[in-house]
Amino acid sequence: MDAIVGLLGGPRAQGAFLLRSVLIPPWSIRVEDQAPLTVVAMVRGDGWVVPDEGASVRLRPGDVAVVRGPDPYTVSDDPSTTPQVVIHPGQLCTAPDGQKLPEMQELGVRTWGNSPHGTTTLLTGTYTMQGEVSQRLLSALPPLLVVPGESWDSPLVPLLATEVVKDDPGQEAVLDRLLDLLLIAALREWFARHRAQAPAWYRAHSDPVVGRALRMLHNDPAQPWTVASLAARTGVSRAALARRFTELVGEPPMSYLTEWRLTLAADLLRDPDNTVGAVAQQVGYGSSFALSTAFKRVRGISPREHRLAAHA
Repeated sequence: MDAIVGLLGGPRAQGAFLLRSVLIPPWSIRVEDQAPLTVVAMVRGDGWVVPDEGASVRLRPGDVAVVRGPDPYTVSDDPSTTPQVVIHPGQLCTAPDGQKLPEMQELGVRTWGNSPHGTTTLLTGTYTMQGEVSQRLLSALPPLLVVPGESWDSPLVPLLATEVVKDDPGQEAVLDRLLDLLLIAALREWFARHRAQAPAWYRAHSDPVVGRALRMLHNDPAQPWTVASLAARTGVSRAALARRFTELVGEPPMSYLTEWRLTLAADLLRDPDNTVGAVAQQVGYGSSFALSTAFKRVRGISPREHRLAAHA
């Protein structure tokens, strides 16, 4: 199982905000939407991502930027261009003074900009809810990372650019999955290129012993794993596995398993059709009471409170 998808369960966009922007300089968009994670892909032309803190980064065709919220940032043709648009929570767009946007107009399906003949085209995909991307992923990322288009051979940016302007039946689901794929592919490429900055649990996947243990935990979290059973399946002693796992991952195997199970449970609980008892069985707890106890001990709230908060 892939290190990103296996460890994180994969991002799950649900009706994500997706927009194609067609622009002619000068242009500058201030983003204050407080979204947990945003993907910006440059299709044509150049631009810059300008965080409030840290260095500005240039985007060229094919480049993909991943921005971790909730801190604001600006996307513009040049770092010196004054913002003309502000994107607020809920994807409400206004001029900097709060008024309507005379410069911007609808240019088609999921498309807007300041000119239908703009020399710059960029795609923006925003994960609008915390539950769509696990905290384990968010905490592993820098505030801003960029994967250069020249460093990877991926068809996902042009494919998303083609699909985002369609209005076919089921198109929202298609776009959600394409956004997930683009994010996962970009992160995998970035982690591979910046291995020293990758989180410990990602690097540990390449270890022949700990990597195998991680894959077993992720493939079958409902299994009643113990350090002894993991050690037997990986061909080392319990002490050796516990020591090596803790050294590479940063926590003991059973602590990691608990967090992984509860991460899966948190995602599953967002579906109102999943009962607490059914979720408990899927993630390795014998009863709804056992899951509720562990969930509240680790996360500070009950599964029911978590579900209510996710749908608030």
